[in-house]
Amino acid sequence: MLDGVSLDQLRTFIAAVDEGSFSAAARKLNRVQSAVSGWVGGLEDQVGVKLFDRSGRFPKLTPEGVLLLADARNIVAGVDTLKARAKLMNSGVEAELSVVVDVFFPTSIVSAVAKAFARQFPLTPLRLFVEGLGAAYLPVLDGRCSLGILTPLPQTFPSLVSERLGDVPLVAVASACHPLASFSQRIPRRELAKHVQLVLTDRSPLTVGRDFGVASPSTWRLADLSTKYAFLKDCVGWGGMPLHMVEKDIAEGTLVVLDVDDMPRTGFMLTMSAFHQPSHPPGPAGKWFVDHLKSLWEQDDVVRMP
Repeated sequence: MLDGVSLDQLRTFIAAVDEGSFSAAARKLNRVQSAVSGWVGGLEDQVGVKLFDRSGRFPKLTPEGVLLLADARNIVAGVDTLKARAKLMNSGVEAELSVVVDVFFPTSIVSAVAKAFARQFPLTPLRLFVEGLGAAYLPVLDGRCSLGILTPLPQTFPSLVSERLGDVPLVAVASACHPLASFSQRIPRRELAKHVQLVLTDRSPLTVGRDFGVASPSTWRLADLSTKYAFLKDCVGWGGMPLHMVEKDIAEGTLVVLDVDDMPRTGFMLTMSAFHQPSHPPGPAGKWFVDHLKSLWEQDDVVRMP
């Protein structure tokens, strides 16, 4: 009966294949050869097929044995992973880590941290979400994400605690062909109001009816930052962008930094912080993620002001 197949039988089957003989498998498993032969024979009886051709000097896998070997390896590997993951859980490491990252945060740093996380915690799945404004807060507030790497909003969230990570410079830019790019002096609000401003919209109800940094009555609201970036480069309008996303374009002259009222030419600083619910503080994996993120960010020149 297949229900009687044991892990010892499967491990012995795999060892016999890997070592090349029953006697070598017995030495590896610290068993007598008769026990190895018995376990393999018992496995063959239970699955109903011959796994080895024993007509030669050394046992050779049959075609059926080749196919079932892959299944045996998957089963044993799955059980080993289950044991290792359970051991981690007992040590306090999270079963998985879910993080929502603000769309303004440098993607290159998040990618580097995620890559290092996979090496540091190979058995802990990492779930990453990217959102903006209030939509980035909701997964932390409702418990879908244990961590949020977020920018501040005008309203406060007493149900969350935070740890400051650093600042992202936000600069006003337009295409080099845009009329605002030709201004050599500070651009007054009345001039900004004559042109379409591209604004990132909130996909959550947290900030319904509220605008952030809007200087023009003519606004186009976009749901994602990549579309806004494409529109800016195509001279559709002007708007604020995180410096790390447009730094290369500014250096190449395809985008121009606008000296606008209410914003320093060097950029408005958006403070990024790690947020979580006080009742669910980060475990070892979450703490490592935040610390590594902060460390890499401090080393990265992309997010520093020129």
